[in-house]
Amino acid sequence: MANKEALRELQSRLAERLQSARTQERGKSWLAVECSARGFLFPLKEAGEIFAMAPVMSVPHTHPWFLGVSNLRGHLHGVVDLAGFLGVKSNEQLRDQARLVAFNTALEINCALLVDRLAGLRSEGQLTPQTDNGGTRPPFVGARYRDEGGRVWQELNLAALAGDEAFLRIVG
Repeated sequence: MANKEALRELQSRLAERLQSARTQERGKSWLAVECSARGFLFPLKEAGEIFAMAPVMSVPHTHPWFLGVSNLRGHLHGVVDLAGFLGVKSNEQLRDQARLVAFNTALEINCALLVDRLAGLRSEGQLTPQTDNGGTRPPFVGARYRDEGGRVWQELNLAALAGDEAFLRIVG
């Protein structure tokens, strides 16, 4: 009889913990990438699959930052040079480490961002929020953070970017 009672108590505690975990807000986590020696953070829930650089077929009459289309795992994706789109492109090229980061399929946009290098994962506990300078910025640009090494990281909201009019207007 005591075993049954202990089992019920254990099940009850587990059910409470599961319910608490479902309703509890989880900390933020990001995929950290580099473009033109700048650090950017993509929310993990908005980032999709990561691909090695693949052949890209150019599309005429588009902006220079729209590199073209690529077949990524059997799906056609538009490929955007993130540094070019943001206007931070430098002459330094790290194409051997370049990666394509697709948008999460839940965002319903077949697009991948070309980044110079992956820099790992970051969590809220590893970063310190920086004060906003009050300047105007596009809606897809989130908060700025500083890591323990002093490096500044800029959050980019991929869901907002996927709906940004300038981002969607690829014709140049």
